Amino acid sequence: MKGLGNARASVVVIDDAGAAQRVDNFLLRELKGVPRSRVYRLLRGGEVRVNSRRVEATYRLQPGDRVRIPPVRVSATVPRAAPPRRDPGFRIAFEDDALLVIDKPAGVAVHGGSGVSFGVIEHLRAARPGARFLELAHRLDRETSGLLVLAKKRAALVAVHAALREGRVTKRYLTLAKGAWTRPTRAVELPLRKILTRTGERRVNVEPGGQTSKTVFRLVEQRAGFSLLEATLATGRTHQIRVHLAHVGFPIAGDDKYGDFALNRELARQGLKRMFLHAHELAFDHPLTGGRLELAAPLPDDLAAFLEQVRQPAADAEAI
Repeated sequence: MKGLGNARASVVVIDDAGAAQRVDNFLLRELKGVPRSRVYRLLRGGEVRVNSRRVEATYRLQPGDRVRIPPVRVSATVPRAAPPRRDPGFRIAFEDDALLVIDKPAGVAVHGGSGVSFGVIEHLRAARPGARFLELAHRLDRETSGLLVLAKKRAALVAVHAALREGRVTKRYLTLAKGAWTRPTRAVELPLRKILTRTGERRVNVEPGGQTSKTVFRLVEQRAGFSLLEATLATGRTHQIRVHLAHVGFPIAGDDKYGDFALNRELARQGLKRMFLHAHELAFDHPLTGGRLELAAPLPDDLAAFLEQVRQPAADAEAI
């Protein structure tokens, strides 16, 4: 990439090596030290232009794109903390020269920002200082545990992104929902729209004209007023499973954004300290070799223990 700067702004011309990455990720690397929230305000306000046009944060850069970056002041009085260089201890589900798939624990953000000094990607980069390339291929909410894919080569990252966009990656989650789910399988299709509240909170609503989204739910079992479901994503929208279940009347146990808040307080007293959502299966063709990868991550101990706690005899379950 070649910079064509001036006193007021800089223009970066994207080359082949920088192509296919999202413009928000590109800016976060270019504007080191600038808070993530500030970078997204620049994008929303149209201060960042690609080929003289406003773009969404999800826009993928192409060779030859000209990115105008406005001048941004970075405070020099508060140095940014560096993550420790020790091994963060994430369980590795798969690794080769192109990919790294970890079993992310709950409570760990995938990246720094919004009050989080550093997340999975910063921890791993610090622990692997010799890695020439390491990028998140997708994201999980902070309180969601489970399988998370990172790319160790740009070609692998581009290929995984294409597979995700084209629906060639199977992603399955386990979740515990309030209520008695009766259908063996049910597809939920709803239009979702992301909004930013007056307090700066990011939320997703079901609204006409929103992005098409589809989740297929399969009933695994019922337990004491709850339903254990397997959710397969046909699309990958922000908070999709959480919003879909809340909208159809089955909020996820422990969900502090879309859930039943009174129930969550009671569940916390019973030992469920976070949202019951776990990314437990991934299946896709390896981006470089073409071989099929089928990966699984068991329920973490906290969710498995709570599930056993609410187990009820089969005779009682039939009466739900």
